[in-house]
Amino acid sequence: MTNDIAGIKKADVILIIGSDTSAAHPVISARIKQAVREGKSKLIVIDPKKIVMADYAEIYAAHRPGSDVAVLNCMMHEILKNGWEDKEYIKNRLEGFDEFKAEVMKDKYSPENVEKLSNIPAETLRQISELFGKAKTASLYYAMGITQHTTGTDNVWSTANLQMICGNLGVEGGGVNPLRGQSNVQGACDMGGLPNVYPGYQKVVDEKAQAKFEKAWNCKLDNKVGITVTEIFDAMYDGTLKGLYVMGENPYLSDPDQNHIIKAMERVDFMVVQDMFITETAEYADVILPAAAFAEKDGHFTNTERRVQRINKIIEPPKGVITDWEIIQLIANAMGSDWNYKSVRDITKEINELTPQYAGITWERVGRFGLQWPCPNEEHPGTPYLHKGKFARGKGLLRPIPFKEPDELPDEEYPLILTTGRVLQQFHTGTMSRKTEGLNNLAGPMVMISVDDAERMGISNSEVVEISTRRGEITAPAFVTKRISTGVIYIPFHYKESPANRLTNSAIDPIAKIPEYKVCAAKVQKIN
Repeated sequence: MTNDIAGIKKADVILIIGSDTSAAHPVISARIKQAVREGKSKLIVIDPKKIVMADYAEIYAAHRPGSDVAVLNCMMHEILKNGWEDKEYIKNRLEGFDEFKAEVMKDKYSPENVEKLSNIPAETLRQISELFGKAKTASLYYAMGITQHTTGTDNVWSTANLQMICGNLGVEGGGVNPLRGQSNVQGACDMGGLPNVYPGYQKVVDEKAQAKFEKAWNCKLDNKVGITVTEIFDAMYDGTLKGLYVMGENPYLSDPDQNHIIKAMERVDFMVVQDMFITETAEYADVILPAAAFAEKDGHFTNTERRVQRINKIIEPPKGVITDWEIIQLIANAMGSDWNYKSVRDITKEINELTPQYAGITWERVGRFGLQWPCPNEEHPGTPYLHKGKFARGKGLLRPIPFKEPDELPDEEYPLILTTGRVLQQFHTGTMSRKTEGLNNLAGPMVMISVDDAERMGISNSEVVEISTRRGEITAPAFVTKRISTGVIYIPFHYKESPANRLTNSAIDPIAKIPEYKVCAAKVQKIN
């Protein structure tokens, strides 16, 4: 996230695309609603579902899932055609403009042609482009509705292209702002929880980075890029990966093509699950390690705006339960290492020494309100927004991004598009939230279906129906509503009774290797 939460109210125009913000990020959505109510900011929402945020929008557009690049390229087509771009910014801060312009100015990205691809009326596309392009400062917010596609990398690059040509990067209230879906997923990535980097996004293929961490950790390190979650389960399935260690994750419900995931977990030789509760995934484990909850330990979380915040232990964990880092250290030493961390402070000190963005975020400095990285030394106040004055790479790179269709489109047998997401009342796979009866009473399994589609199929509200794709079928009550586009159905993925990811497509983005959760061909049938 390039910008900060406090800067939301500084935007003249806010664009939300691919994010059910009020359901998945209620704090951010409250700030956006506040900015709109106060009259400073105008909101644009582009989403196949008429999310709650659309009720606050100046313009709402329902686009076909998977058409994001076409829509964003159309916006840029119109902005350049009408001269609304930031010409000085492009001249002084960007490179690759001519090649980029040659792509977006193609006739296929005209509003009339993109209407056929996206289902957004041409006039609405023009209105969106004008409102956004003429804004002095505009911000863009997205979530997994942009990333969880076989074209996820293209989608993200297109959001950056848009913000660069409009001069909205490196300014207060602007930016490209991905909203992180869990409380410390940003921190996990920052600390090297990815297959291609050490902490601080220092590449494993970089010889200097490798030497630095080998010296610090007193061991030999592999410089080969590892594999991602989707690839891990493929390797378990085909027998080339023999063991799996799962920490605070529940792939049984969260990963695509559930039948494939289950078979992979059944085939792997040895599996360990470390978690607060026995999850659906833990039922397949050979060993379960009970771990302390957030309120039972000290440490830090890094939130969606890169803010490192302290968590403080307020209760003792149950007998026999210790913190994650203590468990990992015990295992490492049992395997022949000589780790000797005495407390979380020791780990924080190592982070300060090895991770440049965190160098100034010491245990003593974090305080009550936290600090935003990059914070390169102890005198630095932290960084509310990135790219002020210049980009880390020098000039910002515009890249031509051609539109590509999703991996699986509707056909005669499976005529609908299935997309998935969250509801406000449940969190992720429900490991914690579904143990709260009040939340279960507020929201349960359902398939959201348009009034037009329901009438055509003779389906009434709350009627239990069967939803199927090429990977399997589930049943769920129908939620018939005008808030979903005709031809699209929506299923929240939280529920083991109606697991949406039994249906989703495991086709992946070739670069990010993220699965295409947001688009697959489906059908809905009445149950006889």
